[in-house]
Amino acid sequence: MAAEGGGAKPIAQSRMENFRKVRTSEEESPLPFPDLPPDVVEMKVKEGSKIRNLMNFAMAQMELKGSRQIVFSGCGRAVTKTITCVEIMKRKLGGLHQVTKVRYKTLLEVWENQDPLPGGPAQNLTVHKNVPSICILLSRDPLDPNQTGYQPPEPRHGLGTQLGEAREDMSSSSTKGLKRPLPHPREELLTKKLQVQVPDSLRGSGSTDHQPDHHH
Repeated sequence: MAAEGGGAKPIAQSRMENFRKVRTSEEESPLPFPDLPPDVVEMKVKEGSKIRNLMNFAMAQMELKGSRQIVFSGCGRAVTKTITCVEIMKRKLGGLHQVTKVRYKTLLEVWENQDPLPGGPAQNLTVHKNVPSICILLSRDPLDPNQTGYQPPEPRHGLGTQLGEAREDMSSSSTKGLKRPLPHPREELLTKKLQVQVPDSLRGSGSTDHQPDHHH
């Protein structure tokens, strides 16, 4: 990271808390993918970008306008948001080939001194900052699987298959411990009724359901 300053006194003599960032620009560089069509859409993701707005535009390009390829790029704090956009599009469309490239880019930040020296010129500080950057190419058409960063398409119904397997595992585990089918509730009730303890005084009568007769 380098800094350039202008003014009557060196920047080191000024207090940094008096500086305010007034402009940030990104060094232009070509996309790291060979043989891209000239009209390929590049989604430049910024730190303050709204994912919903990005995805609405990107999905319209791929579904309504019939684009075959699209590039998502971001640097610095926007790297995570860039990856999130890519994963959303892969889940929604499916069957997309992917190539990921990671590199460094240079950001130019211009800081302005809010408390310049009396009678002196305004002091500006230009900062050259190297930050990590990511570029991800998504394509409906097959890409070279031997190039660095290639990922094949994911199955569109992978989630449904996993849920089906989970249901089968749950149903098999729930019946694994049963050695015999459960009896009907009515049969179970009858069985309990038959298990009646007979007093010793009645066991010799030959009947387990002996009731005294009442004569009127």
